[in-house]
Amino acid sequence: MRLPVRVLAALASHAEVDRLHLVVSAGASQVLAHELARDRTGAEHLITAAEVAIANREKIVVHRDSEFDAAIASGSYTLTGTVIVPCSAATLGALATGTGRTLIHRAGAVALKERWPLVVGFRETPFTTVHLENMRQLTYAGAVILPPIPAFYVGGEDFDRFLDHYALRVMDQLGIAAQGDDGLRWR
Repeated sequence: MRLPVRVLAALASHAEVDRLHLVVSAGASQVLAHELARDRTGAEHLITAAEVAIANREKIVVHRDSEFDAAIASGSYTLTGTVIVPCSAATLGALATGTGRTLIHRAGAVALKERWPLVVGFRETPFTTVHLENMRQLTYAGAVILPPIPAFYVGGEDFDRFLDHYALRVMDQLGIAAQGDDGLRWR
Protein backbone atom coordinates (compact mmCIF):
# COMPACT_ATOMS: atom_id res chain seq x y z
CA MET A 1 0.00 0.00 0.00
CA ARG A 2 2.99 2.27 -0.25
CA LEU A 3 1.95 3.16 -3.80
CA PRO A 4 -1.27 5.06 -2.98
CA VAL A 5 0.49 6.66 -0.02
CA ARG A 6 3.17 8.07 -2.33
CA VAL A 7 0.69 9.22 -4.99
CA LEU A 8 -1.47 10.94 -2.35
CA ALA A 9 1.57 12.64 -0.82
CA ALA A 10 2.74 13.92 -4.22
CA LEU A 11 -0.66 15.26 -5.22
CA ALA A 12 -1.51 16.78 -1.82
CA SER A 13 1.78 18.67 -1.65
CA HIS A 14 1.59 20.00 -5.20
CA ALA A 15 0.87 23.73 -5.55
CA GLU A 16 -1.33 23.22 -8.65
CA VAL A 17 -3.69 20.87 -6.79
CA ASP A 18 -6.50 22.75 -5.04
CA ARG A 19 -8.66 19.81 -3.93
CA LEU A 20 -8.32 16.04 -3.74
CA HIS A 21 -11.29 13.72 -3.35
CA LEU A 22 -10.22 10.53 -1.61
CA VAL A 23 -12.22 7.31 -1.66
CA VAL A 24 -10.87 4.12 -0.12
CA SER A 25 -12.67 0.87 -0.86
CA ALA A 26 -13.48 -1.63 1.89
CA GLY A 27 -10.89 -4.04 0.52
CA ALA A 28 -8.18 -1.38 0.39
CA SER A 29 -9.05 -0.32 3.92
CA GLN A 30 -8.49 -3.88 5.16
CA VAL A 31 -5.15 -4.13 3.36
CA LEU A 32 -4.07 -0.78 4.78
CA ALA A 33 -4.98 -1.82 8.31
CA HIS A 34 -2.94 -4.99 7.88
CA GLU A 35 0.08 -3.46 6.14
CA LEU A 36 0.33 -0.30 8.22
CA ALA A 37 -0.82 -1.91 11.52
CA ARG A 38 -2.94 1.02 12.58
CA ASP A 39 -6.39 1.31 14.10
CA ARG A 40 -7.85 3.93 11.78
CA THR A 41 -10.12 3.95 8.75
CA GLY A 42 -8.64 3.54 5.29
CA ALA A 43 -8.63 7.24 4.43
CA GLU A 44 -7.06 8.14 7.76
CA HIS A 45 -4.41 5.45 7.15
CA LEU A 46 -3.49 6.97 3.81
CA ILE A 47 -3.42 10.57 4.99
CA THR A 48 -1.35 9.70 8.06
CA ALA A 49 1.01 7.38 6.19
CA ALA A 50 1.47 9.96 3.43
CA GLU A 51 2.56 12.42 6.10
CA VAL A 52 0.38 15.07 4.51
CA ALA A 53 1.23 18.45 6.02
CA ILE A 54 -1.54 20.03 8.08
CA ALA A 55 -1.92 22.86 5.55
CA ASN A 56 -2.40 20.35 2.72
CA ARG A 57 -4.92 18.21 4.63
CA GLU A 58 -7.49 20.91 3.99
CA LYS A 59 -7.27 20.02 0.28
CA ILE A 60 -8.45 16.46 0.93
CA VAL A 61 -12.15 15.63 0.92
CA VAL A 62 -12.81 12.09 2.13
CA HIS A 63 -15.81 10.13 0.81
CA ARG A 64 -17.19 6.72 1.71
CA ASP A 65 -17.24 4.28 -1.22
CA SER A 66 -21.02 4.02 -0.73
CA GLU A 67 -21.54 7.81 -0.87
CA PHE A 68 -23.37 8.08 -4.20
CA ASP A 69 -24.44 11.66 -3.55
CA ALA A 70 -20.82 12.84 -3.46
CA ALA A 71 -19.95 15.65 -5.85
CA ILE A 72 -17.53 13.40 -7.76
CA ALA A 73 -20.43 11.13 -8.76
CA SER A 74 -21.68 13.82 -11.15
CA GLY A 75 -20.25 15.23 -14.35
CA SER A 76 -21.57 18.65 -13.37
CA TYR A 77 -18.79 18.79 -10.76
CA THR A 78 -15.71 19.43 -12.88
CA LEU A 79 -12.53 17.50 -12.10
CA THR A 80 -9.05 17.65 -13.60
CA GLY A 81 -8.98 13.86 -13.66
CA THR A 82 -9.53 10.67 -11.73
CA VAL A 83 -6.83 8.32 -10.49
CA ILE A 84 -7.59 4.80 -9.28
CA VAL A 85 -4.48 3.41 -7.65
CA PRO A 86 -4.15 0.62 -6.98
CA CYS A 87 -6.93 -0.75 -9.15
CA SER A 88 -8.17 -4.26 -8.46
CA ALA A 89 -9.37 -6.71 -11.11
CA ALA A 90 -12.95 -6.25 -9.86
CA THR A 91 -12.78 -2.48 -10.30
CA LEU A 92 -11.12 -2.84 -13.70
CA GLY A 93 -13.94 -5.14 -14.81
CA ALA A 94 -16.65 -2.86 -13.44
CA LEU A 95 -15.18 0.14 -15.24
CA ALA A 96 -14.74 -1.75 -18.52
CA THR A 97 -18.31 -3.04 -18.51
CA GLY A 98 -20.07 -0.04 -16.99
CA THR A 99 -21.47 -2.15 -14.15
CA GLY A 100 -20.17 -0.13 -11.23
CA ARG A 101 -21.70 -0.43 -7.78
CA THR A 102 -19.43 1.88 -5.77
CA LEU A 103 -18.42 5.53 -5.73
CA ILE A 104 -15.00 4.57 -7.09
CA HIS A 105 -16.70 2.89 -10.07
CA ARG A 106 -19.03 5.87 -10.55
CA ALA A 107 -16.18 8.42 -10.40
CA GLY A 108 -14.31 6.41 -13.04
CA ALA A 109 -17.40 6.21 -15.24
CA VAL A 110 -17.95 9.96 -14.92
CA ALA A 111 -14.34 10.63 -15.96
CA LEU A 112 -14.85 8.47 -19.06
CA LYS A 113 -18.16 10.06 -20.07
CA GLU A 114 -16.86 13.59 -19.52
CA ARG A 115 -13.58 12.78 -21.31
CA TRP A 116 -11.47 13.71 -18.29
CA PRO A 117 -8.23 11.84 -17.71
CA LEU A 118 -8.82 8.50 -16.02
CA VAL A 119 -5.59 6.91 -14.81
CA VAL A 120 -5.92 3.27 -13.81
CA GLY A 121 -3.06 1.74 -11.83
CA PHE A 122 -3.99 -1.91 -12.38
CA ARG A 123 -2.03 -3.96 -9.86
CA GLU A 124 -2.67 -7.63 -10.69
CA THR A 125 -0.04 -9.82 -12.33
CA PRO A 126 0.25 -11.90 -14.36
CA PHE A 127 -2.42 -10.51 -16.66
CA THR A 128 -5.12 -12.89 -17.80
CA THR A 129 -6.94 -12.61 -21.10
CA VAL A 130 -9.89 -11.13 -19.18
CA HIS A 131 -7.62 -8.46 -17.65
CA LEU A 132 -6.16 -7.62 -21.06
CA GLU A 133 -9.61 -7.37 -22.63
CA ASN A 134 -10.84 -5.09 -19.84
CA MET A 135 -7.73 -2.92 -20.20
CA ARG A 136 -8.28 -2.78 -23.97
CA GLN A 137 -11.91 -1.71 -23.46
CA LEU A 138 -10.92 1.02 -21.03
CA THR A 139 -8.15 2.26 -23.31
CA TYR A 140 -10.62 2.54 -26.19
CA ALA A 141 -12.95 4.45 -23.86
CA GLY A 142 -10.18 6.94 -23.12
CA ALA A 143 -8.55 5.69 -19.92
CA VAL A 144 -4.81 5.43 -19.43
CA ILE A 145 -3.71 2.09 -18.02
CA LEU A 146 -0.64 2.80 -15.87
CA PRO A 147 0.33 -0.38 -14.02
CA PRO A 148 2.81 0.14 -11.20
CA ILE A 149 5.66 -1.45 -13.11
CA PRO A 150 9.04 -0.21 -11.84
CA ALA A 151 11.08 1.93 -14.22
CA PHE A 152 14.45 0.32 -13.65
CA TYR A 153 16.29 3.17 -15.36
CA VAL A 154 15.69 5.41 -12.31
CA GLY A 155 18.33 3.27 -10.63
CA GLY A 156 19.36 3.09 -7.04
CA GLU A 157 18.78 0.60 -4.29
CA ASP A 158 15.94 2.57 -2.71
CA PHE A 159 12.46 1.31 -3.65
CA ASP A 160 11.08 4.75 -2.81
CA ARG A 161 12.64 6.04 -6.05
CA PHE A 162 10.36 3.71 -8.00
CA LEU A 163 7.37 4.96 -6.01
CA ASP A 164 8.37 8.56 -6.65
CA HIS A 165 8.73 7.83 -10.36
CA TYR A 166 5.25 6.29 -10.47
CA ALA A 167 3.75 9.33 -8.71
CA LEU A 168 5.55 11.55 -11.24
CA ARG A 169 4.02 9.57 -14.12
CA VAL A 170 0.53 9.88 -12.59
CA MET A 171 0.97 13.65 -12.42
CA ASP A 172 2.18 13.64 -16.04
CA GLN A 173 -1.05 11.95 -17.11
CA LEU A 174 -3.09 14.58 -15.28
CA GLY A 175 -1.13 17.40 -16.89
CA ILE A 176 0.30 18.55 -13.56
CA ALA A 177 3.83 19.90 -13.87
CA ALA A 178 6.37 18.08 -11.72
CA GLN A 179 8.11 20.09 -9.02
CA GLY A 180 11.55 18.78 -9.97
CA ASP A 181 12.06 15.22 -11.03
CA ASP A 182 15.12 14.47 -8.86
CA GLY A 183 16.68 12.42 -11.67
CA LEU A 184 13.57 10.28 -12.14
CA ARG A 185 13.23 10.93 -15.86
CA TRP A 186 15.18 9.22 -18.61
CA ARG A 187 18.27 11.23 -19.48
